Amino acid sequence: MTEEGDSIASDVAKLRNQINALNSELLGLRELMDKELNRAFREIALDRQRLARLEAPPIPTPSQKDRGEILRALLVAHGGKMPVKEARHKMRLSKSQFSQLLASMDGAVETKPYHLDKRQKILTLRQINLDKRFTNSGIKV
Repeated sequence: MTEEGDSIASDVAKLRNQINALNSELLGLRELMDKELNRAFREIALDRQRLARLEAPPIPTPSQKDRGEILRALLVAHGGKMPVKEARHKMRLSKSQFSQLLASMDGAVETKPYHLDKRQKILTLRQINLDKRFTNSGIKV
């Protein structure tokens, strides 16, 4: 019986050693999983920040602000409507510069297809609701 008891004791000792090894391996895997999760969460947060910067409206440069004022004055001089191509040529801007200018104007000017030729576009000056501004300040219009 002592030999049998010794073999059972040695088997139990081997099993305990295996359990301890598996527990230490499990702890290592948990630490690795936590590190990877933290890295993934950090990457997601950075991606969200990048997307927010890309989705934000472009901040107009001082020259774009000046050009925007010139374009508004040009549209006012032409009755609030003007073909895009003509406005671009009068301002001497390339297509990409003019597109960036329109994007930086925060919707003050909109483009619509020309009703006679859908390939051409017309710039339209949007109306500002002055009634709302003055009624909030106490001035009646």
